[in-house]
Amino acid sequence: MKASLIIGTTFGLAVVSAFAAEQLRPRAAELEGIEVASGLEATLFAESPMLTNPTNLDVDHRGRVWVVEGYNYRNSLHPDQPVREEGDRVVILEDSDGDGAADVQKVFYQGRDIDAAMGIAVLGNQVIVSSYGQVLRLTDTDGDDRADQKEVIFRLNDADHDHTVHAFVFGPDGRLYFNVGDEGKFVLTPAGDTIVDLAGNKVTSNGNPYRKGMAFRVEPDGSRFEVLGHNFRNPYEVSVDAYGTLWQSDNDDDGNRAVRINFVMEGGNYGYTDEMTGAGWRTPRTGMADSIPLRHWHLNDPGVVPNVLQTGAGSPAGIMVYEGSLLPERYHNAMIHADAGVRVVRAYPVEKDGAGYRGRIEPILTGTDDPLFRPVDVAAAPDGSLFVADWYDPGVGGHNVRDLTYGRVIRVAPPQQAYRVMPADLSTAEGAARALSSPNQATRYLAYRRLESLGAEEEAALRAVWESGSSREKARALWLLGLHPERGERYIDEALSSDDPDLRITGLRVARRAGLEILPLARRLVHDPSPQVRREVALALRYEDDPQTAEVWAELALQHDGRDRWYLEALGIAADGRWDQFFAAWVERAGDRLNTPAARDVVWRARTDAALPRLAAYIRATASEDEERLRYFRAFDFHQGAAREQTLLTLLDGDHPDRDAIAALALMHLTPEMAAGDGRVASALRRALDAVRGTERFVQLAERYEARERANELVDLALAQPDSSAGIQAARLALNWGAADGFASALAGDDEARTERATLVLGAAGSTEAVELLQNTVTATDRPLSLRRAAVQALGRTQSGERQLLELVRQRSLPADLEPAAAAVLFSSFRSGIREAAAEYLTPPAAASADGAPLPPVGELARQRGDVEAGRAVFARACAVCHTAEGVGNDFGPGLSTIGAKLSRGALYTAILEPSAGISFNYLGESIRLDDGTEVSGIVAGETENELTLRLPGGVSARYAKTRVEARQRLDGSLMPDNLEQAMTRQELVDLVEYLASLR
Repeated sequence: MKASLIIGTTFGLAVVSAFAAEQLRPRAAELEGIEVASGLEATLFAESPMLTNPTNLDVDHRGRVWVVEGYNYRNSLHPDQPVREEGDRVVILEDSDGDGAADVQKVFYQGRDIDAAMGIAVLGNQVIVSSYGQVLRLTDTDGDDRADQKEVIFRLNDADHDHTVHAFVFGPDGRLYFNVGDEGKFVLTPAGDTIVDLAGNKVTSNGNPYRKGMAFRVEPDGSRFEVLGHNFRNPYEVSVDAYGTLWQSDNDDDGNRAVRINFVMEGGNYGYTDEMTGAGWRTPRTGMADSIPLRHWHLNDPGVVPNVLQTGAGSPAGIMVYEGSLLPERYHNAMIHADAGVRVVRAYPVEKDGAGYRGRIEPILTGTDDPLFRPVDVAAAPDGSLFVADWYDPGVGGHNVRDLTYGRVIRVAPPQQAYRVMPADLSTAEGAARALSSPNQATRYLAYRRLESLGAEEEAALRAVWESGSSREKARALWLLGLHPERGERYIDEALSSDDPDLRITGLRVARRAGLEILPLARRLVHDPSPQVRREVALALRYEDDPQTAEVWAELALQHDGRDRWYLEALGIAADGRWDQFFAAWVERAGDRLNTPAARDVVWRARTDAALPRLAAYIRATASEDEERLRYFRAFDFHQGAAREQTLLTLLDGDHPDRDAIAALALMHLTPEMAAGDGRVASALRRALDAVRGTERFVQLAERYEARERANELVDLALAQPDSSAGIQAARLALNWGAADGFASALAGDDEARTERATLVLGAAGSTEAVELLQNTVTATDRPLSLRRAAVQALGRTQSGERQLLELVRQRSLPADLEPAAAAVLFSSFRSGIREAAAEYLTPPAAASADGAPLPPVGELARQRGDVEAGRAVFARACAVCHTAEGVGNDFGPGLSTIGAKLSRGALYTAILEPSAGISFNYLGESIRLDDGTEVSGIVAGETENELTLRLPGGVSARYAKTRVEARQRLDGSLMPDNLEQAMTRQELVDLVEYLASLR
């Protein structure tokens, strides 16, 4: 029986908290509450106590289900949490009597070194377990279903964090594929040495060159390590189809409705952070998209591979490609994916889209009436049926874990389809060749190993498949035939001559695998009618060092149509490190075609000084500050060096009708230190500042070029826009430049609206000067009480102000008529130390809710029903300052527009009443202290080598030079007050939860 709430972000859920009052019951065999798609039936295969909290599963060639458990999931964060001292387990579940339910359970391995492991792959008598800081290979040497040997394959970041290493899968090429999330950070040998990949790069996520999450390919022994893609957030699992195409899903920052499905184009950057600086996606940049899903993945930056599909909200987990025939045809060859956040298992059939793909959604299982259904993985059995690992919990993953005693495994198949598995006959080459196309990974692995010797018998069996099989069957055979020491090139030649573009792609991939000379094959395919084949040709050129490679690339580039972003990014990946040579070859062949949309695309994507004058020409050719102009300016951010600066300087003058707006953008991209001394800068800056007065760009330019003479204009901007990032940054800058008198004058004046705006912006600014001005207002008893109360509230907006307000209370310097206002501020602090200190001097609010009514247990609250419209109004008043829902509110905490689809009512109450019980990964607060003593708390929105950007309550952002940051501390508690219910009546709380539960 479940008696806890886990609302976390291992897979991207919202805020977390304990949940003990709402009684939860395991579902019976009929799987009540799960909607099953037409043509399918779901049956319960196994449940607790045979297993608990499955985090990942695999199915062996005999049809047995292997589960890795997470009973000890992240218990280091919760010392009071029960711990299974023997450690978590790898469990084998078997249906021995053929009734469709497991009746035999065996423990293959148990130990603390696999606590809450996130991945399992069964490969013959070896089992690979991905367990946070290490990857283990467990071997059963005597066939008794117990691990006899254990070895470490790789070591990784050993943090208690599940954005690390995930499951391994076996590819059709005989290699292993896996990935890590953004906390993987690095991959080491068992001895602790950093892996160096085939490209010669250290496998770390520090930006040299890889960032954040990564996808990998290795030989079965761990050698020949390749990074196939990077800059993901937290891809839970990879999947490889028969052609060798790699697919995965990726989790967004919580609440941003940007979960995505990716085709992992070899060598691709997938845009979770800024490629050059590592800045987060919220950090302002030129041409920043209005759409959060586009902005989230930097999709309008050159050098970012597109997404196949964006699925909105969710917590994406295990994924596979279904290459069986048992399920209805709409699922054939589609990705099948478990998304724990929105409680679905669904398929993504894809179709070609230029050089890439687009997908659609086909449902399989949907937890419509079961809020505890949390599918985290899916795998195919030898008969083609599916097995789903159901964590079964109010939430899944994240930071708070209490009761981990239940879990289950569900089988999905056509109705009345009994589970019968006849293991493949691998004793003959013909049987193994047939088994090579099994829907089951473990069977394919054994078949590949049986066939890889490629003797006469094996070749004949595979040749039969190659000559008469389906496209995917032929591809799987080709991966082996192409490696034949004598006739491999013949089979590859046949593939490259095929009418099937997928087989031509596979042929080229097999040629690379076989170590053939690629340039002649690239020339052969350079004008292939399929953009997908030409994409693969471009990718195959990555490591070719023959000077003639540039000519082939130029021919490929000339075929770009100006619309196919997939194709463009393949060109960019191929040219990486050799842009000067490749770009020159293309320009020579392009002739008078350099001003077409296709040519402008190539220039925009290029990373060579030779592209810079053309970018400048394109900018001058734009008639206004439209998306195209911003796009070209953004391209400058991906170049470095003197040529870049000199080109930007040429944009400062001229007779363009929009000269000053162009100059403002050029100044934003110039490096001030490198531009210093150039006579054009001062006059251009003066004109540009006049042209953009009153905007955020004005603040940015003034700060960038130390335009202190504009301090009074910054004051005016701050007072005009007190609740915007531009206004707050303007206030900080003006105060730092000695313009406090302007704010003091506003506070001392009789214009109530102006004084209100001054208090608001000074409270958000939080600097030493701002706190001093607000303190003086608080103690100025000749000023109106309403203004002084507003100043008290403003002090409570920042850590420095809160501390100073407490000091006034301690020193008995706070006027008595302001004590209730100070109590409201200090007892609402997220910092327990502030609340405890305030209690020595002030009377805390005594009521459990605003009407004084004590709150009943969560279980009783969860049974009550409220009014959605009334709850919407409560949200706007009490929650929208930090959260968004239905387009209302501020982007600070997790977005809540689909929270009702993720959390039960009890979970929602607990998240409100106990916000610090668990916090989403990307919403952990951080406190910083600046060199002037200012203290600020917020959420890190972006960080580069030189700058830290914090997102502050209210949704505004503030940038701080790292040279000014003297101390940083990660906050343990939530930035959300833990007495929020005191600001509303009991009925308002019930209405609020009713509203949140309606958001789906």
